[in-house]
Amino acid sequence: MERIPSSPPPIKPLADSPDRPTWSVMIPVYNCACFLAETLESVLAQHIPARHMQIEVVDDASTDADVERIVREVGKGRIQYYRQPQNVGSLRNFETCINRAQGRLLHILHGDDRVIKGYYRAIEALFEQYPEAGAAFCRYRYINEAGKVMAGMSALEMPHSGLLSNWLLRIASGQRLQYVTMTVKREVYEKLGSFYGKTYGEDWEMWVRIAKHYPVAYTPELLAEYRKHDDSISAAKILTGEYLQDVAFLIDLIQHHVPPQHRKKTRRLARQFFARYGVSVAAKVWQTTQNRKYVFVNLVNVFRLHVSPGICYGASKVLAKMVINYR
Repeated sequence: MERIPSSPPPIKPLADSPDRPTWSVMIPVYNCACFLAETLESVLAQHIPARHMQIEVVDDASTDADVERIVREVGKGRIQYYRQPQNVGSLRNFETCINRAQGRLLHILHGDDRVIKGYYRAIEALFEQYPEAGAAFCRYRYINEAGKVMAGMSALEMPHSGLLSNWLLRIASGQRLQYVTMTVKREVYEKLGSFYGKTYGEDWEMWVRIAKHYPVAYTPELLAEYRKHDDSISAAKILTGEYLQDVAFLIDLIQHHVPPQHRKKTRRLARQFFARYGVSVAAKVWQTTQNRKYVFVNLVNVFRLHVSPGICYGASKVLAKMVINYR
């Protein structure tokens, strides 16, 4: 079995039953034990009874702590625990999460992120109001390793709750979401399959894939928190610039979900989006590491994506800071 699937892994359908819970909160973890208790407590604080919500930690054979003990101590029997027999990688672990989910609504909540009180009630209300929606999400903000709120939050997609208009082209033009904010109907995964292709940005491809087939609902309420820290998969790829190589692959892959008449423009906008982001990342890498090799490889990958006067100006500012520091 491929560790990184080259096509969407199938998800086994579940028979409809009145005994199924509304929710499955599936929590994939790998060596993030120092954050896990906060994640679990943020779900338990929603006070949704077990008959309505399955909560399960799916452990990809972590080696940093006794994850089962953490689940037992925090959950006190309310949270289920499953451990992979061996490490299978993030994509296969997400696939396991989806296949083990029993609920109609499925929230993949990474073991280092948090939900804010009211998330599940608000998202469930969206699905009730817009039953045609295949997925729904809210705004999110950033937290640091210590769990403190950082500056900035996700973009306001529209000022009121409802179905997003022109969402396929908007999401195909640049990543706007994190796992923590998005809930998907299990039947959508059953139809479209699980995550594949890359271990950075695989969720972006999924959100585009869903938008191709289903309306997506949204609330402007701030109800989720995405944690930034140095031990995440994305953090490691950002240092080496590898994430931009993954992005270039995904941009081309995503075009298959876009109507042919819009592909050229969408591809250009996506490459511009990530080139601008890449310049800001290179500046941050220099600020935090002072590592010239990391900065240069990031900027090289930026220019492989897109070249414009604005990108050149931004890159020159990063290089100027490096020169000044060197002197």
